Amino acid sequence: MTIYQESQGILDHMFNACTTAQISEFIPEKRGFRLHGHSTTVTLERAFWNVLDAMAQDCGLPVPRLIEQVLDSCMVANDKNLSSCLRVICLKYLNIYAMGSETSAAP
Repeated sequence: MTIYQESQGILDHMFNACTTAQISEFIPEKRGFRLHGHSTTVTLERAFWNVLDAMAQDCGLPVPRLIEQVLDSCMVANDKNLSSCLRVICLKYLNIYAMGSETSAAP
């Protein structure tokens, strides 16, 4: 099942989905956490916070503990930018788990 009309291209569909009603998804939002005893502020667009919330729920962890795991495991490749690592982790989660569950639920 596709999420866009065949008469539209994928990008056209995505751009049409970017309405003013969804503007909050694009606005960067800062959240403060204590990670390994240190105060840290992370800035991400609301769309990424939504994915992190879902990931944390799936893992049975609070969001700060999930972020600590990203900090401990994924910062090897990019030791300067936690927000960047979190965005990539969100995309990987959506590609592997969210899309995987769609295809496994198909008859």
